Amino acid sequence: MKPSDNTTNTTALQGSIWLQGQQRPFAREQVDLLQAIADTGSISAAGKQVGISYKTAWDRIDTMNNMADQPLVARAAGGARGGGTVLTGYGERMLAGFLILQEAHDVFLQRIRQRVQSLGDVADDISDLLRAGQLKTSARNQFRGVVEQVIPGAVNADIRLRITSDHLVTAQITEESLNSLAIEPGHTLIALIKAPAVMLSSDLDIKLSSSNKLVGTVSRITRGAVNADVVLALADGKTISAIISNRSLDEMELQEQQQACALFEASSVVLVVDV
Repeated sequence: MKPSDNTTNTTALQGSIWLQGQQRPFAREQVDLLQAIADTGSISAAGKQVGISYKTAWDRIDTMNNMADQPLVARAAGGARGGGTVLTGYGERMLAGFLILQEAHDVFLQRIRQRVQSLGDVADDISDLLRAGQLKTSARNQFRGVVEQVIPGAVNADIRLRITSDHLVTAQITEESLNSLAIEPGHTLIALIKAPAVMLSSDLDIKLSSSNKLVGTVSRITRGAVNADVVLALADGKTISAIISNRSLDEMELQEQQQACALFEASSVVLVVDV
């Protein structure tokens, strides 16, 4: 049935802008948190300013630092709430550049918003298609790295990805995936590891069959009713999170600033092409 003349398009024109150079896209919610950190000098205060919890604020910071070539936020000693946390020089430049581009982008949106009605009913279909192409993941641990080695096999292939100056991550994928993704040394990929798949040990010399062992320092412990979220600080401002039981946490007697290692299987690593 043909829509009446009074029918209005349900798609509201919205736009987003990001910085994409040597690092992954830099989105608005990340910028808002960086601006709040610059304004307040405190993670807890910055989280309140943008309407998120202290833990969520740290999770976003960890993701930004893990995905960027350089840390954007510097951790400073200052008690349980990380007082004195500041943007690095790199973070300040990223924030300033984004704000300049955002101002120009807002002007562009004002001009194009008047034309969206000319798309008619097809605007909703276009909007659905674009949303379907956006990648989102629930994996807590996201690392951007460069492929150092590809070891093919009869069924599976091992991909060794450099995520920091000190750390490699090994992922195991099928030969079919290797061919379809066209992975070669020198390519940039995103490695995703869910936090529950990461085991922790306070024994740095532990020998297990796990393909990956990353040694770091416990930077945060968030205890819940049953499980605890433990974050290890790695080299180059990167971090890795593990979800373990409170019982395991107590048995290991893990404390902040203590060294520990994160262990996980190569099959637990999901690779995404960095486009």
